[in-house]
Amino acid sequence: MAEPSMGNTEGALKPESVSTKQRRIAELAGTSAKMAFTSLNHHLDEEWLRYAYDLTRKDGAVGTDGQTAADYEANLEENLRGLLHRIKSGSYFAPPVRRAHIPKGDGSTRPLGIPTFEDKVAQRAIVLLLEPIYEHDFLPCSYGFRPQRSAHQALRDLRSFIMENGARWVLDVDLRQYFDTIDHGHLRAFLARRVADGVVRKMIDKWLKAGVLDDGQLRRSDVGTPQGGVISPLLANISCTMCSTNGSRARSVSA
Repeated sequence: MAEPSMGNTEGALKPESVSTKQRRIAELAGTSAKMAFTSLNHHLDEEWLRYAYDLTRKDGAVGTDGQTAADYEANLEENLRGLLHRIKSGSYFAPPVRRAHIPKGDGSTRPLGIPTFEDKVAQRAIVLLLEPIYEHDFLPCSYGFRPQRSAHQALRDLRSFIMENGARWVLDVDLRQYFDTIDHGHLRAFLARRVADGVVRKMIDKWLKAGVLDDGQLRRSDVGTPQGGVISPLLANISCTMCSTNGSRARSVSA
């Protein structure tokens, strides 16, 4: 039986094959925090990519290629087969994200990076592979950008803690420009502890190197992962969580 999705498309159903594969990955991840997964990409198939497509917002802004969700859907099966081949063969090209500046309440702006529609689908497919692993690693006190967790839950749990423990102070701390300042070298080292699959790692590297197109100028950097990308919140959580763990070498396992 299909399961309701945890993504951002209400009503999307998770195929049983995807559920089974994710459970297998999660079970292996739960057996040891030191396992590095050497074979994840074999889970990727057309059904997996179709589910990633179902979870991708269809009303979002277009990327640098101007392609809409409707354009992509016109030849959906062919497009997904081609995407799967390019991911598996290593020929996938990650286009630069389009920079958009979103006004904030204080008069400043928040820079967003808008991927192309196909890039959003590809990123979602990789996120579906990685979430079952890292949900075992993330701290219980972490709520941001995680499945079945929300800011409302964080507030409720914080209130419960205060009521039960008599706390009198709450500190609100924000890491300025965290997405923009993640060091790629450190992030790769953190990823290596859990993910040794070459196809998956190359895809992530391509996204990190893709760059940002801002006012017609292409800018690349060895730091940062653009806000707005489907995979960026997960990479930010990995970077934030793993930097607090020890650096012990992971042993390899196939999923």
